[in-house]
Amino acid sequence: MLTVLRSFSLHPPKPSQNLHSKPHFNPILPINSSRRFLIFTTTISLSSLVLQWPEVSVSSGANSSSSSSSSFLSGIANTKSWFQFYGDGFAIRVPPEFEDITEPEDYNAGLSLYGDKAKPKKFAARFASSDGSEVLSVVIRPSNQLKITFLEAQDITDLGSLKEAAKIFVPGGATLYSARTIKIKEDEGFRTYYFYEFGRDEQHVALVAAVNSGKAIIAGATAPQYKWDDDGVKLRSAAVSLTVL
Repeated sequence: MLTVLRSFSLHPPKPSQNLHSKPHFNPILPINSSRRFLIFTTTISLSSLVLQWPEVSVSSGANSSSSSSSSFLSGIANTKSWFQFYGDGFAIRVPPEFEDITEPEDYNAGLSLYGDKAKPKKFAARFASSDGSEVLSVVIRPSNQLKITFLEAQDITDLGSLKEAAKIFVPGGATLYSARTIKIKEDEGFRTYYFYEFGRDEQHVALVAAVNSGKAIIAGATAPQYKWDDDGVKLRSAAVSLTVL
């Protein structure tokens, strides 16, 4: 898993085509129209904050008694106007001016001919700023590769608590700046997402992870530390926009 997380902060990739030119985009795919809400919680506070999902907005009625949650939300932008990419079991908002840099082999990965074992995709989606220094990536991995279990994980809590799962999603030696639990109300109950923000090797990363049907879906937005003050809100918002479909 460390290899996957390091891939969020590799050297700047080569920008390719404009994101609207890739054949796997499906902007007309209908999003689930059911009314859904999220609750932010932390391991050090029992207070919560309710906002509309997936367009997280700072102005969506914050609970003034939760200073920790309010502080977190002040670092989230409204992404409603951003392009929404639909992947295999997930959707995510792409920051303006970002380009699709998914490698050609990732489009063909997952296909199997004559019974051969399919090659897993390295990235389910990947986008970068025009200079390639800021990257938004999504990877999908079987949850039993992250934590050995005989049962198929259905929610990220099956991998442990927010603190326990940090050992999976936050690389050793990283400086952890923030960790949050996000609960999404869906038709059949709540889905839990874990959010981590950390720094490592001069890179700053915002990461959101969820589990569905035995698969972990992980979104990571990364930039050099020196650019985070200017673009951190945008990148954090992109990561938080991850939605399991």
